[in-house]
Amino acid sequence: MCGIVGYVGPQSALDVVMAGLKRLEYRGYDSAGVAVLADGGLATAKRAGKLVNLDKELSEHPLPSAATGIGHTRWATHGGPTDANAHPHLDNAGRVAVVHNGIIENFAPLRAELTGRGHELPSETDTEVVAHLLAEEYSACADLAEAMRLVCRRLEGAFTLVAVHADAPDVVVGARRNSPLVVGVGEGEYFLASDVAAFIAHTRDAVELGQDQVVELRRDGVTVTDFDGTPADVRSYHVDWDASAAEKSGYASFMLKEIAEQPKAVADTLLGRIDGSGTLSLDEVRIPAAVLREVDKVVVVACGTAFHAGLIAKYAIEHWTRIPCEVELASEFRYRDPILDQQTLVVAISQSGETMDTLMALRHAREQGARVLAICNTNGSTIPRESDAVLYTHAGPEVAVASTKAFLTQLVACYLVALYLGQVRGTKYGDEIGDVVRDLSGISDAVERVLETMDPVRELARSLAHKNTVLFLGRHVGHPVALEGALKLKELAYMHAEGFAAGELKHGPIALIEEDLPVVVVVPSPRGRSVLHDKIVSNIQEIRARGARTVVIAEEGDEAVVPYADHLVRIPATPTLLQPLVATVPLQVFACELATARGNEVDQPRNLAKSVTVE
Repeated sequence: MCGIVGYVGPQSALDVVMAGLKRLEYRGYDSAGVAVLADGGLATAKRAGKLVNLDKELSEHPLPSAATGIGHTRWATHGGPTDANAHPHLDNAGRVAVVHNGIIENFAPLRAELTGRGHELPSETDTEVVAHLLAEEYSACADLAEAMRLVCRRLEGAFTLVAVHADAPDVVVGARRNSPLVVGVGEGEYFLASDVAAFIAHTRDAVELGQDQVVELRRDGVTVTDFDGTPADVRSYHVDWDASAAEKSGYASFMLKEIAEQPKAVADTLLGRIDGSGTLSLDEVRIPAAVLREVDKVVVVACGTAFHAGLIAKYAIEHWTRIPCEVELASEFRYRDPILDQQTLVVAISQSGETMDTLMALRHAREQGARVLAICNTNGSTIPRESDAVLYTHAGPEVAVASTKAFLTQLVACYLVALYLGQVRGTKYGDEIGDVVRDLSGISDAVERVLETMDPVRELARSLAHKNTVLFLGRHVGHPVALEGALKLKELAYMHAEGFAAGELKHGPIALIEEDLPVVVVVPSPRGRSVLHDKIVSNIQEIRARGARTVVIAEEGDEAVVPYADHLVRIPATPTLLQPLVATVPLQVFACELATARGNEVDQPRNLAKSVTVE
């Protein structure tokens, strides 16, 4: 969840680290801090709250010039967001500084052990024990990387650790277990960060760190070992976007920018996926076709917005392949003893590729012999590395915490996986696949058309900013869209919002309907599934008869809904299974505008962080 930056090189370490933290603040904004090696000692500054508070502290009390430093933005786990709990944490002598992402599960016995030896640990965090253990180990071996290896072998949990020592100038050491950390390789300078966004302004060359590895950065190079000291093989890669992609580009927020980027993101996700003969060619899917033909069950695991993409994937997979498909919340998956075997294909969906719940579900699936295909937006992240295959979404960096363009590209990837399974299993003919691919290719323009007509939606959102509750209804693939619309409103506007399958209204939720309650209804096309359309029109009549204020999202040309819509939002006509790609966009705009009208920070909603790297 937290953002980490480390630097060794000729530039001002403080400037590099602070600029990196600004790019990573989406990962945590409860507190922030920095440490630099200067004049044979450590200089630190840290403050509770957003990064601007640390900026102010540094302007009032500047740190000395330094070429080596580390920094951190925090999403609180152990201990509240206070100055004392902010990172970096030091040993009692003030010679070691540590920043940390994740949770040290056995910190309590380690803390008791250290206290028993006379150490004073003033914070409430689990991180502080690492600084004291590192100080002890370094005093014995005088090698910071070796001290880190010794400490890591004692730790339990998921963690990224980055540390410096006053006695080891021009050295930054990092370690990772189940938590992201990447190396940036420049000319005579090196970077460590939770995300490549932190150093993309300086270099686009990066090195993946594997599980249970320690990295040592010096001015003359990088050394990577396993926790036991064995030299580790690493993979270098080049980031295919630049610093400008992570800037707001004149938009008031990253979320507005990322909503506007969705047509391009959808188009980019489709690029190169179909060859000249009209056959799907998913180069990253390296599971042999013979293996995929033997699959007798698909299980999708994901969290939050990605889970809603998985729910939509179920409709496409079962319809196009006739393979049974289950969709599981990754946080629940391994705790219910799921039935998996070598004929099971698990699809793990994660924007960051570091979502801890999804990663743990993936590992459980592989232990049971299942094959795993990852759908991910982040090259070099853990989930793709630990999967049998990956389909990258090519959405570019998504900084706003509430996902928008990542969701649409996840949907495109899910459709491609479903079509590919249909292709290799022979349940879809080539011309049928070609028809769907052509429909998908037109979605980018359709999303653009939706975005051009959103002013009435923004006006409606502002008019509802005083409301306490909004309900969302849908049928078929419209049900997951309703769930996603409700989630966006919860995340951004901090208001009660619920999504329901419209057919379930009469089984309880209709009791919530009262005079002037806003209810958003996602209406399926009358062309593809007319029976669904007729039934949801009846649902609209039911809630309107009880005083609800109906906001109806319906395709162009659907006149049957007009008499029952207090507010009508038109979307381009699309095949039923693909409708979520256009129907979701007005709900994103609605939530963003309503939250803004309520004075909320849409890029950094309270209590949330972009990459959830703890269970």
